[in-house]
Amino acid sequence: MTVPAASPALPVPLAGGLVLRQAQPADLDQIGTLLAERGEPADALDHRLVATDPDAGWSACAVVVDGDRVVSTATLLDEEVRIADIRLPSGQVELVATDREYEGRGLVRALMRWAHDRSAARGHVIQAMIGIPYFYRLFGYEYAVDIPPALTVHTPPPGEATPGLRPARPSDIPVMAALQETAQSRFDVAMPHSPACWRWLLAHEASTLWVLEHGGTVVATGRTTPPEDDGLLLAEAAALDEAAARELLRGVAALVPGGQVRVVHRAGTVTAAAWHDFLTHEPRRQAEQYYIRIPDVTALLDRLRPLLWHRLTAAGMDHTGRDIVISTFGAHYRIPVHADGLGAVTAGGAMQGPAAVGGAGVAPDYLPALLFGPHGIEGLTRIRPDVYTAQEELFRALFPPLTADVLSYYLPY
Repeated sequence: MTVPAASPALPVPLAGGLVLRQAQPADLDQIGTLLAERGEPADALDHRLVATDPDAGWSACAVVVDGDRVVSTATLLDEEVRIADIRLPSGQVELVATDREYEGRGLVRALMRWAHDRSAARGHVIQAMIGIPYFYRLFGYEYAVDIPPALTVHTPPPGEATPGLRPARPSDIPVMAALQETAQSRFDVAMPHSPACWRWLLAHEASTLWVLEHGGTVVATGRTTPPEDDGLLLAEAAALDEAAARELLRGVAALVPGGQVRVVHRAGTVTAAAWHDFLTHEPRRQAEQYYIRIPDVTALLDRLRPLLWHRLTAAGMDHTGRDIVISTFGAHYRIPVHADGLGAVTAGGAMQGPAAVGGAGVAPDYLPALLFGPHGIEGLTRIRPDVYTAQEELFRALFPPLTADVLSYYLPY
């Protein structure tokens, strides 16, 4: 859900006579050239789609200029992350690039500061993104949510390739979104595509949206990378039933006869069940995760109070009259427990020994993983000495392991 923008004051003078300002239509070609040189050729089109879209527009993009020359750029997208029934307005930084001649001068840091200020002004309570390993940890992001594995199809489902598979059209967006909503309803944490993102995905060149149609009804959808001689990737697959899921996979495999097809595994979904016997299930060789940034812990915990109360009552625990205490060691947060719900979150100073007051200690760089990740406090406690609690039953109920499914503009594979 988008709120009215109130962007940070621009322009901002930077060292060396450089200026950070909102991007303008006259910058379009320079931004496109910079993105294509430092990223992928398709990035220029992706930026154009965002900058000219009524839901985003030029205010979503900032540039650093040296006179009339664009030397660095970044874009902030509006997103929404759902955790249980709570929807969190979120931001996502994309399309970041700096001219090689201007690297090492803090331009990305200045642009990230602009993006985070703009994100706060738009009411976002977290930021989520994929990006260069480690790099975005420098700007307050931490790894939190697992990226699902891409598994190899060893044998396509038997049968003839379906004539019902076709590229999606704008009129298909509502049914594709509905299929994705059904698939994501199985997950504790989910980030759907925004309405604007659906439009951009139909127009950009880095992937193709497909639908499977039966008798004029769309029964499955998926997104593929461009077919190459050695195969393709099928991601974001969702289907009405297992028969449709198998037909979708059969049709996609026919796009690359003899080529390798990999599919993104969405555990617990219709497609995962339908494809299980056709995939090679190999152990993951390296961890891959989405970044989450929490700019204001108090604000986020306050948003999550209804969920924490539900978890507490579902576990049959009566903590009335006491506080839930969470310490990130340099600060701590108290949530009073009343008979009919949780009170407002209050922040306090450093607390090095939260166990002494019945609280939990969570290193600040592991707070995103605690709130959104697959380990829960019990799993994190096993691998991190600076995540612990003296009240294990209470905090296991409050912070269980979570499943997650993220639909991002760029496929992280």
